[in-house]
Amino acid sequence: MTGSATLRRASTLASAALLTAMAALLFAAAAIAQGYPTRAVRIVVPFPAGGPLDFTARLLADKLSASTKQPFVVENRPGAAGNLGTDAVAKAVPDGYTLLLVLDTPLTVNPWLYTRLAFDPVRDFTPISTVASFSLSLVVHPSIPVNSVAEFVAYAKTRKEKPLLYGSGGGPGNPGHLAMEYFRMQAGFEGVHVPYKGNSEVVMGLVGGQIEAGFLATPGVLPNVRDGKLKALAVSSPRRIAVAADIPTVAESGYPGFEVGFYQVLLAPAGTPESVRIMLEREVQHSLQSPELQERFRVQALEPIASTGADTSALLKRVAARWQTVVATANIKLD
Repeated sequence: MTGSATLRRASTLASAALLTAMAALLFAAAAIAQGYPTRAVRIVVPFPAGGPLDFTARLLADKLSASTKQPFVVENRPGAAGNLGTDAVAKAVPDGYTLLLVLDTPLTVNPWLYTRLAFDPVRDFTPISTVASFSLSLVVHPSIPVNSVAEFVAYAKTRKEKPLLYGSGGGPGNPGHLAMEYFRMQAGFEGVHVPYKGNSEVVMGLVGGQIEAGFLATPGVLPNVRDGKLKALAVSSPRRIAVAADIPTVAESGYPGFEVGFYQVLLAPAGTPESVRIMLEREVQHSLQSPELQERFRVQALEPIASTGADTSALLKRVAARWQTVVATANIKLD
């Protein structure tokens, strides 16, 4: 056999081996998807139990367990602003049995807050669906002599020598911090950020007068607003929310186009079979059509979304671009 014939034969054998390997992978993926799920599926929540994300995860897990006849189990893995649990899922086997339900911030904010992340927010995940979103309320202590967003901004601008103290729960770079910095960029007033451990702590600080204002999760402040212990000036969503329809939006209060929402997204590790992703996307959409689930979301001021994986990918990219600008302008860094 000539040298060229030997090379051709070797090339043919290599091609055949490659095709065989590809066929085996496709067959394995199809086999996984066909019977999926056949055992318990883990939904990792990279934030503490008891919060809004945990609430959503447990409702969704119950619905998915009922529809698939297999248990979906929530596992809380908090730490490092969501990075620890998110990284664990990024490195999990991509077989559909480990999923991530995460607030969008580890994917859209943390890349700009941390100089190094152990995961890539785009490359390491397969988006399944945006499950829900929530907005925040701009609230002030009753001693602040304002009753509207316009009055708040005018008042804040008079405080140049002693800037307004505003708080947020969860440390630098959390939703309340980002929302206020984004608003300050548009309204043009000074403020000093006072970080608290969590939302309940910042509410207590605001009620007690240690701070003067904040963008806080609406369900957590409404009882104090109704009792007159706080004043709600606006919500950050593009539309008024059902549980607080009397509170205007920031956009209709003189800042058209202002819209700040945070998103609860379901993802799988990159490399998860497409048929599994499609099945999960379909099941999430079906689950969120439940009137009971929608009502429980409404009470928590959550808006069910149930988007496609492609829409989720586009959303994360758009939101990340906005927060990159805010983080850079406000010079927020965590390491």
